[in-house]
Parts: sequence; C-alpha cells; structure tokens
Amino acid sequence: MKAIVLTKPGNADVLNYTTVPTPTVKPGWSLIKVKGFGINRSEIFTRNGWSPSVKLPRILGIEGVGEIAETTDEIRLPKGQKVVTLMGGMGRNFDGSYAEFMLIPNQNIYPVTTDLSWSDLAAVPETYFTAYGSLLNLKLTATDTLLVRGATSGVGVAAVQLAKAMAPGITVTATTRNLAKTDRLMTAGFDAVIEDRNNQLQTNQRFSKILELVGPLTMVDSMKVLAESGIVCITGELGGVWSVKDFDPIAMMTSGAYMTVFSSDGEYNSDGVSEAKFNQLLQVIEQHHLSISPVKTFDLAHTADAQAYLDGSDSFGKVVVLP
Repeated sequence: MKAIVLTKPGNADVLNYTTVPTPTVKPGWSLIKVKGFGINRSEIFTRNGWSPSVKLPRILGIEGVGEIAETTDEIRLPKGQKVVTLMGGMGRNFDGSYAEFMLIPNQNIYPVTTDLSWSDLAAVPETYFTAYGSLLNLKLTATDTLLVRGATSGVGVAAVQLAKAMAPGITVTATTRNLAKTDRLMTAGFDAVIEDRNNQLQTNQRFSKILELVGPLTMVDSMKVLAESGIVCITGELGGVWSVKDFDPIAMMTSGAYMTVFSSDGEYNSDGVSEAKFNQLLQVIEQHHLSISPVKTFDLAHTADAQAYLDGSDSFGKVVVLP
C-alpha cells in the first residue's frame, strides 16, 4: 500500500510518500480501508520531533474514516461497515491513518450511521468530537457568553457551530492573534472577535464559559476574564506548552468559578469517545445542517503540503486528506 512514513524529525518535506506492506490482521484488531483523515497540530508536533515517546519510523495520523476491509469482529465490525477511529495510541504507539489502510484495535473503531460525504466525515472525528465533548463539559445554556480561545483552529471553528446548535441564543466570542482573520471568524458564526496580543486578551469583558484551546500557555490569562460561577474547559495545547509553572489556584482563579478538562483520548479521559456519543454528535451535525466541509482537501501524495498549509500563519479551519 501507499503510505506517508516519518523516519526523522524535520519540516514537512521529511514526510516520505512511499510503498510499505499492507498490515496483517491480528487478534483484536481490524483493517480499515482509509477514505479520509484530518490533519492535526499534534501530528505536526510529532513531525517536528516534539513527541519523544513516539518511536520512528512511524506512519502518523491520530484519526481517520473508512470502511472495514478485514475484520476480527464480524458482529460489530462486518466487512464494508462505515467507521471512524481516533486517538487510543494510533499514529503514536502504532501506525496511524496516513496510508491507504490502517490496522486499529477493535475497541478504538466506532461504527457510524451517516449520509455525510467522505470529505465531510473526515473533518469530524478529532476536531468535532473534541469540540462536542468540551461543550458538553461546559454545560452550555442559551444565556451563556462563550469565549473560544484559539478560535481559528479547526476545533475553534467546530465549537462555534456546535455551540449555536446545542444552545440556540448563546453568544460566542473568538480570540485570534491575527485580526486580519476577523471577517472569516464572523462568517464562521462568531458574534465578536478579541485580539490575543502576546498571550494577553485585549478586553475587560467577562464570560460565563471559556473553551481554552491554546492551553497552559494562556490558561491563567483566560481565567482573568472568567465570570463568577463560570466554567473554563482546558482542551487544547495549541501553544505548545504542556503545563503551567507555579500555578496558584487561589491567586489565579476567579472565586466561585470552575475548571474542567476534556480529551478525546481514553488514556486521559475515561469518559472520552464512545460509539453512542459519536453518533449523537453526527445527529447534531445532520439535524442542524451544520457546514462542516473542510477548508482544503489534499490527496495522499500531497499530505506534506496539507501539513505545511495547516502549519502556516494563514491557516483557518480543518484540512483533510482523501487517499
């Protein structure tokens, strides 16, 4: 099969489009014919050499959609079944979705029922599910004011669409380091845009709910604009920082406010992905006719170009590859 293999850290051009053996099915694992996958920041981090636990060579890709090609669970995962998969070590502990086929543990494969195109479905797994799980944790109501920190990311764009579907009437504000993206953010559905200048929000406004996608780099600053009794959900690590040094919750958190987290990876969140929850997400998308199409699509041979685009300063929204 054709695949993208990372053999050494570097820029996007180190991603090698080559021929490798198609994986052989083993007990408890099934083979998926890949119909599409999204590009994620964490894969770029790994390509840069920032994931020391990942052993090279490795086929990257932490999410994917496709059909069951060979199965070891004929009841739940019959041949031809439309499925999604994400996280659980794929693309990190074992080879992932940057290929024509991927071998995945059965417990990490989720059958889905949907009429979405492969292109649209490929934009959903990690991006929309992460946004969906985070918004559930934020316990949204129609009277909330929601701030999305890191709004131009794929998860940020997904969050505003889902929030307005899940809590009609909610007001959603975006943050961006590049105000030139304001028009695109407003078109995506945000009600207002705030500048993030040198990791400091340029506002005195307070918000009842905050979705923190930049992560520990800006978490403390985000808490400065969290209203009393508000909730902040720490979800992303777009800032490339994994922890907050000398964090003092009494000094740094709003009195009466709440902090929670969400991860789609079961290693960190035991209430992460499930077949039922993923299909509930698809129902929200389809019933509300959300516009989830990726901003750009590439073929497998140009996966390096897809990563380079997402890593560029002008990137906006979700990028997918259709093998």
